[in-house]
Amino acid sequence: MGTLKTETARTRSDLLAPSVAAALDAWPADAPVDADQVLVAPIDAALSDTAAFCEAYEVSPEETVNCVIVAGKREGEVRYAACVVLATTRADVNSVVRRHLGVRKCSFAPMDDAVSATGMEYGGITPIGLPADWSVLVDPRVVAVPHVVIGSGIRGSKIVLPGAALAALPNAEVVPDLAKPVQ
Repeated sequence: MGTLKTETARTRSDLLAPSVAAALDAWPADAPVDADQVLVAPIDAALSDTAAFCEAYEVSPEETVNCVIVAGKREGEVRYAACVVLATTRADVNSVVRRHLGVRKCSFAPMDDAVSATGMEYGGITPIGLPADWSVLVDPRVVAVPHVVIGSGIRGSKIVLPGAALAALPNAEVVPDLAKPVQ
């Protein structure tokens, strides 16, 4: 994919956040995608943000996935969800995600909260290895892409895997209309 130099992710835990490496070690044998199909590639951490990454590594935004952490409160409890959307789209936080979380108002989680709760670096957060009680909302367009690039939990690498693998993660749900095309 592009100019990325990929390797099997489970053999390169040094390129993964600890929670991501643990999730790959615990990958179910009966998952629709084998853990060995999850690849990782080192990148320049300064080029981790989507636009810079796509340009530097010749990866199409249509194959690049963003994972945004959203938070809402209900009855004093903060509810988190990870929204997994193509880089060419934006999560519909104020209606679809808000309804899914069952809250009156939700927004992108503050950076410090997202980093602390996930144990991942900002700009590298991925749905693989998130806290077990979080919802993982996946846009159908992501599932349709044969191979996508997503964060690895750190800014210094990216994961490459079949888009369908993201729909098979624990607590994952494919949510129609989760994302809208960027205008």
